[in-house]
Amino acid sequence: MKCPFCKKDSDKVIDSRLAEEGFAIRRRRECIRCHRRYTTYERREEGSLRVIKKDGSRENYLRDKIVSGINKACEKRPVSPQKIDGIIANLEREIYDKFEREVPAKKIGEIIMRELKKLDKVAYVRFASVYRDFKDIDEFIKELKPMLSHSYRKGLH
Repeated sequence: MKCPFCKKDSDKVIDSRLAEEGFAIRRRRECIRCHRRYTTYERREEGSLRVIKKDGSRENYLRDKIVSGINKACEKRPVSPQKIDGIIANLEREIYDKFEREVPAKKIGEIIMRELKKLDKVAYVRFASVYRDFKDIDEFIKELKPMLSHSYRKGLH
């Protein structure tokens, strides 16, 4: 592994531990040349799972694309990076357990929405509005209605 600071390929692993609920290994490294430390993660190779899009086309599962979408939904919300990592770990555990080679994009979106709904309602609505591609305000309100009536019943308004 090349040092991100001095670009030399001479480091040592200081510490290794499981991360993301066992779906990754976190390694703390120190560059032998410049003595700076950095962290790397070892995960399952991407591309072993394909995503079936709405139009029937297929593309490789890209973790970074999922991270980006969830980060956008959670922007300026009280959601820690650890919680986002937890959502992604739950998603990947579920899709790799249930799908061997291909997973429908719809299933990925449903899992993310389920996890966001438990964590932060605003982030959930943000993600749902992009994922479900609401065409007008009526579709948006239809999505919000069950959450609003639930909040009023619980006295959370």
